[in-house]
Amino acid sequence: MRVVCPHCKSVNNIPLLESYKKANCGKCKNSLLETKPIELTDTNFDEVIVNSDIPVIIDFWAPWCGPCKMMGPNFEKSAAKFPLKALYTKVNTENEQNLGARFGIRSIPTIIVFKNGKEVHRISGALDEVNLNNLTSQFI
Repeated sequence: MRVVCPHCKSVNNIPLLESYKKANCGKCKNSLLETKPIELTDTNFDEVIVNSDIPVIIDFWAPWCGPCKMMGPNFEKSAAKFPLKALYTKVNTENEQNLGARFGIRSIPTIIVFKNGKEVHRISGALDEVNLNNLTSQFI
């Protein structure tokens, strides 16, 4: 399966396994098991979405948004539960207004799930860790 390195954003082909003890990027050699959400921008958005065989969970947020700030730690905790099962990403709608407009983001936080390069689910409003885990589990 193809996965995007959270460090250098290069595409890696790795075998599809139930779980992984070790998986490193072929380019930068950092761990692909890193689960910290990666920041998507106008320049890397399409490449990440198209080159991920695992679901991509995107949090559209803004730094001034109270509910976004509350959900941020839950989003990171949930990401840690799905290494190489789902790719957690964030789009700062203040910095990436084109992406916010492109996807019709009217309220934040908004979570969009992409699978096989297509949007498959969207939900607005802050979610706790359990609901984020449940949402992700539906698509892996």
